[in-house]
Amino acid sequence: MKKAVIACVLSMVAASAFATLSRDEVKRLNEAGPILNDLRNSTEKAIPEELWSKAQCVIVIPSMKKAAFVVGGEYGAGVMSCRTNDWSAPVFMQLAKGSWGLQIGAEEVDLVLLVMNRRGVDKLLEDKVSLGADASVAAGPLGRSASAATDAQLSAEMLSYSRSHGVFAGIDLSGGVLRPDKEALVRAYGNDVTARDVVTGSKPVAALEAANPFMRALRQDVRATTGRK
Repeated sequence: MKKAVIACVLSMVAASAFATLSRDEVKRLNEAGPILNDLRNSTEKAIPEELWSKAQCVIVIPSMKKAAFVVGGEYGAGVMSCRTNDWSAPVFMQLAKGSWGLQIGAEEVDLVLLVMNRRGVDKLLEDKVSLGADASVAAGPLGRSASAATDAQLSAEMLSYSRSHGVFAGIDLSGGVLRPDKEALVRAYGNDVTARDVVTGSKPVAALEAANPFMRALRQDVRATTGRK
């Protein structure tokens, strides 16, 4: 009887959490899965599976905006999941980067960041991380093999991939500030749950229905689905 009551309460919490997500947060989750699928299943340009298998966390920022007139900048909001025994529940993230110059026009890119070691993860779970200063970041190598990766790429704490008009390429994010989206985390999991709690599983969190495609994309065995060995 006690177990049934607990299950009922958790179910109610899950439904309540999903109901309080904003439209933008649901959109982030809905778009993150297809972006990862495209990245990992591309036959010509994709992240090497050797690097994917070593990544500690994956961050997907759909439709990161780059727009400017004299003063430029980029802003994006996305989701992150980290490896524990399985991939963790999603953590909502924000990325902002300022720039200066005569920049006119607007552009949107889909951004994927791989966090390659635990040191990078620990920094990421602090209040904020300055990319290139607090944590090293390099444009990730493209292709099925990691053999073409440079020393800078292999030693970087984070690797970045971006997609514009369906084409993946590296992107320079030095000077960007990456942080957990605390307001979105509260709407998803409650006031007393931090990004570190979600990643480490130290506190139980509600399952977000909108995150299902993202979680499936993370767990997908590309070698099994494409016949590669």
